[in-house]
Amino acid sequence: MTPRKEKKSPDEMTFLEHLEDLRKRLFNIFIGVFIAVIPSWIFAKDLYKIIARPVTQYLPAGTKLAFTHLTAPFMLYMKIAFLAALIFTSPFVFLQIWYFVAPGLYQKEKKYVFPFVFFTTVFFILGLVFAYYLVFPWACRFFLQMGSDFQPVITVDQYFTFALRVLLGIGIIFELPTLVYFLAKIGVITARWMVRNFKYAVLVIFVVAAVITPTPDMITQSIVAVPMIGLYGLSILIALVVRRNKDRRRRADAETPAG
Repeated sequence: MTPRKEKKSPDEMTFLEHLEDLRKRLFNIFIGVFIAVIPSWIFAKDLYKIIARPVTQYLPAGTKLAFTHLTAPFMLYMKIAFLAALIFTSPFVFLQIWYFVAPGLYQKEKKYVFPFVFFTTVFFILGLVFAYYLVFPWACRFFLQMGSDFQPVITVDQYFTFALRVLLGIGIIFELPTLVYFLAKIGVITARWMVRNFKYAVLVIFVVAAVITPTPDMITQSIVAVPMIGLYGLSILIALVVRRNKDRRRRADAETPAG
């Protein structure tokens, strides 16, 4: 019987082995999302109505989004199916990310797989909800009011690209607390460093908000930036807790007699 090959630690793995592990995780994510595309495609038209609502609610009654290419509707429904599949399988996606980074963690830290998947999924969904119900409708109304002197002809592909940029952009930004947790774990950042660079963080936050929200007004950008600042504050608390836990573990190891 062939003995089972033990998995190497990150320090023992070569660069190519790291790439192979990354390829495996990306392949698993692709398969998971691809499987979820099938049921998502069945409800693609219903999902389109949900995605289009932030702009159609401000259009004149009876106005629909347009398309200029024969294949545009098909491609739109396909993209919507993939987006829905990505959202529905987000716990599986975050689980694969965990499996990729887990070998670099302490044995005690590897048991936090469920909290990691749970909180990354929750923050991601919260970001999507925040973008869909607040930021996105505000941006749509702003642009339509700016063009009130003209007849709006909004194509489905342009609109979906705009929606994807806002929804996924803010969803990813809401992962900041989780990112800070891991950076604090490996000692890249500390709570003190984050507090000391708070003013620079605010500047970066407003720049990112300006990129994500294509509206030039400060109100819409502030709607995105203020929660990001709140997430930064939460991340400071997370980094502080991580540092205290590491110090407590270091003191406990120092007090434990050798042998």
